[in-house]
Amino acid sequence: MLDKRSRLLLKTLVERYIIEGQPVGSRVLAKISGLELSPATIRNVMADLEELGFVVSPHTSAGRVPTPRGYRLFVDSMLTVQPLEAGESELIHGQMQIAEPQRAIQTAAHLLSNLSHFAGVVLTPRRTSTFRQVEFLRLSERRVLMIVVAPDGDVQNRILLTDRPYTNGQLTEAANALNQHFAGLSFEEARTRLERDLLQLRSEILALMNVAVRAGAEAVGHNEPVVISGERNLIGVSELTADMDKLRALFDLFEHKARLVGLLDESSRSEGVQIYIGGESQMVPLDEMSMVVAPYEVDGRVVGTLGVIGPTRMAYERVIPIVDITAKLLSSALSREE
Repeated sequence: MLDKRSRLLLKTLVERYIIEGQPVGSRVLAKISGLELSPATIRNVMADLEELGFVVSPHTSAGRVPTPRGYRLFVDSMLTVQPLEAGESELIHGQMQIAEPQRAIQTAAHLLSNLSHFAGVVLTPRRTSTFRQVEFLRLSERRVLMIVVAPDGDVQNRILLTDRPYTNGQLTEAANALNQHFAGLSFEEARTRLERDLLQLRSEILALMNVAVRAGAEAVGHNEPVVISGERNLIGVSELTADMDKLRALFDLFEHKARLVGLLDESSRSEGVQIYIGGESQMVPLDEMSMVVAPYEVDGRVVGTLGVIGPTRMAYERVIPIVDITAKLLSSALSREE
């Protein structure tokens, strides 16, 4: 669609605008493009690019800025992804050496935010209600800590309030019974079978097992579906907070997480790093917002998505490798053999 000269000028304009955030004029492009063209010739090319929808002239300036369509062409065919600096790569590798799944997910969100200076988001795996092992620890006369080990090694704790005191021996007996009869099932399945099969156990042990499987089933639906870090970094981005409607839409996205979960869940169906640019993508609620996302896996199966949310005026060549390597290292951390 565009000749070589037009493509180079558009690339130069986008790169300059990403760095400075100010409309780029023809005289500036004449100096920095490396093309021996007069400002008048460049103005003609810019007029053509504007007519094609790749750039626009803000009413307050004679210079031009990229449109979402211009960013899309730049990202798809003009972008040269830069390798991460050695220090950044070492930081990510070092901090992602985590065995505990929930901590690994939290760390990934923080790294994405800290390195991009925007918001880092991780769509957490849909938590299954199955358990691999249960243990009980007596806290006080009528308070018991239930320790649940999930099939992926994630460990969760629940405090049970019992209607009678239990000895350590009784707690061990109840845990052994749950693990022997129900390990690998969901808590809901364990609850149904426990009520149906009436295992040959003493009544007090059955009572404790009933309390445990009810608490486990109720807790499953309360895991946080998406982890967000650094959303307040976006307050300093004028393009996203220039008026109250944009600011409200931005923070509605983070506060009412169902929309954000939907965006990330949709993107998990694609392979590798994907870039969604506001305006030209129905995925993104603001024209001035972009998402750079990638799926992550556990043992070869996609279980979630992570990425960076920021302005369309972001350094894509730097954010893309940050998202890519974080997704791979989170996959590695969650798939690591115990």
